[in-house]
Amino acid sequence: MRVILESKVRKKPTLPIEAESIIPRNFLKGTDLVVYEGNKERALSELFWIFVEGTAVSPENIEVILKGDTSRIKRVGEYMDTGTILISGDIGMHCGNFMSGGTIDILGNADAWLGREMRGGTILCRGDAGHYCATGYRGEKKGMQGGRVEVFGNAGDFCGEYLTGGEVYIHGNTGDFPGVEMRGGKLIIEGDATRPCANMKDGTCIILGRVHEMIPTFEKIERRVLPEWKITADAYKGDVANRGKGTLMIKTSGAE
Repeated sequence: MRVILESKVRKKPTLPIEAESIIPRNFLKGTDLVVYEGNKERALSELFWIFVEGTAVSPENIEVILKGDTSRIKRVGEYMDTGTILISGDIGMHCGNFMSGGTIDILGNADAWLGREMRGGTILCRGDAGHYCATGYRGEKKGMQGGRVEVFGNAGDFCGEYLTGGEVYIHGNTGDFPGVEMRGGKLIIEGDATRPCANMKDGTCIILGRVHEMIPTFEKIERRVLPEWKITADAYKGDVANRGKGTLMIKTSGAE
């Protein structure tokens, strides 16, 4: 079953749309769903042209496709546990909050808090991701706990903050403090990073680009071969200031 939601032209296009109801499971019972435009409750049909193709008896067989101007739509895929969401353009903040299963595929860019406190499933972002990708919300001590987030472009500041489980793979660069307060899981950055893994307690971070500023409280322990990328990397243990047992690996300068 395929549900296509194409955004309508709005009088106030800058108003955010709170759309946590847009998950595959909810469409088993039809398209009579509610979202919020600003602080106003709206029927889904007021803001989207809705097209349904085929039928499904279980939510894992439902694909939701978002088209049009979706950059101001927030919380899509919140608590999603199965099925597929395909976003043909950009998406707003908090996409995939608390997600535990299924796949979200974003063909454009994602705003802040992508995959916030995610438990499982897969998020693919073909463009760039904003700040706080795969983190916990402010004040939370656990960020992403399971699943996989893959960003093919760059990610902003604090990517993987409080990462506890799962894998975050950034093909481009990250901003300031990626992997800060890491508790577990795996963070891979193919590009450059600044001040990675401050206050890290556990988990693994691999950086294949340049580190512009290194936290001084990491202890270099050895040089390792990373066969997946055919490179050598310097391995550090830390953050020792926090009695951390995490592993930070940075591509050896000049290694090929």
